[in-house]
Formats: sequence, C-alpha cells, structure tokens
Amino acid sequence: MIRNLIFDLGNVLLSWKPEEYFTRNGYTAEETSVIYNNIFRSLEWRLLDNGDISIEEAIDRIAERTTMKKHEIRSVFDSRLRILLPLDPTVKMLPGLKKQGFKLYFLSNFPDDIFDEIFSRYEFFKYFDGGIISARAKASKPDRKIYEILMEKYSLKPEECLFADDSLLNVKGAENAGMQALHVEDPAALPGQLMNIADIPA
Repeated sequence: MIRNLIFDLGNVLLSWKPEEYFTRNGYTAEETSVIYNNIFRSLEWRLLDNGDISIEEAIDRIAERTTMKKHEIRSVFDSRLRILLPLDPTVKMLPGLKKQGFKLYFLSNFPDDIFDEIFSRYEFFKYFDGGIISARAKASKPDRKIYEILMEKYSLKPEECLFADDSLLNVKGAENAGMQALHVEDPAALPGQLMNIADIPA
C-alpha cells in the first residue's frame, strides 16, 4: 500500500524551462543555445547539484573554458529564481493529498545556494513532511544512494513509496531502490496518474 508520495521539484512542482525563458526575454536562438550548452548542460551544473563546488567556483570554471564573461554567467545564475515558478496542476493537489493521509516528501537534484529562498517563497512546501536536495545530500539522482538517504532519514519503506519525476533515468533509479515510480511527461496529467496508481479518490 502506498503511504508516501515523493516528488521531484523541477517540471513536477516547479516549472523549469530555461530555454523558453531566455527566448521570451529577447535572447536570440544562438545566445540561448550558448547559455544552455555552456551552463545548464555543463559539468559545473552537475557539480553544483551534487554540492561539490560553490556558485563562485562554477562561474570561474565556466568563464575559463568558454567565451562567456563572468558577469554574463552570474546573470544567468541569478535568473534561476525567475525561471522556477509553481506548476498549478500539481501544486493544487497537495492539500488534498495531505488530507487523505499521505506523507509528502520532495527529492530533487537542486543546488544549495537558492534552495532556502525557493523554500520560503512558495507556500506549497508547508504540505511536505520533509525532503532531500542533492547538494545537501552530496548525492544526485539517479544514484541509488540519494533515494536511500531519503528513506533512511524519514524511516520510509520503499514498497510504501511512490516517486514522481520528469526524468526517466531518475524514475528507473527510484525503481532500482525498491519504490514504485511515475514518469511525469505532462504535470497536468499527474493527478490522474496518482489516482490510478496510489488508489487516490477523485
């Protein structure tokens, strides 16, 4: 029986569409591609998520190996708080899930430097019983270790957990750790998916 619902943050509870953001704000396709490839798909981005380097170290490293200037890179990192916005279809279901007796947790690959501001900015976090971000766990999805850290910290049984993530790799990681898991391709469809799998009434 599913007792614990575990959610990724990016593109599950918080919209994360950096390419759309920069295009919408007047960047050319070439400029957007440079930003996306040099920053969001970089080794430094993964190291930030894993808590292995600081934001300043990431900026220095990216500036050393690309044509981007430090102030340009810092501006991109500063934009993250404007890119991360709540997704109404999933955020609005949290109070109901809580009333139905489910324990709610988040498990996200997330950098340390902006998490506290995101956590305090959005009220939906009050419905959660706890959670783990990768930078503080020093482990990232789909590494089995981060799922086990969450379960150990909150004394969760994997067979009682259902995990939802927009990355198929992360979904497979949760399944390898013994959880049931959902691949979230469309956040608006998630409430219906949960009803079908976790026996949640409409």
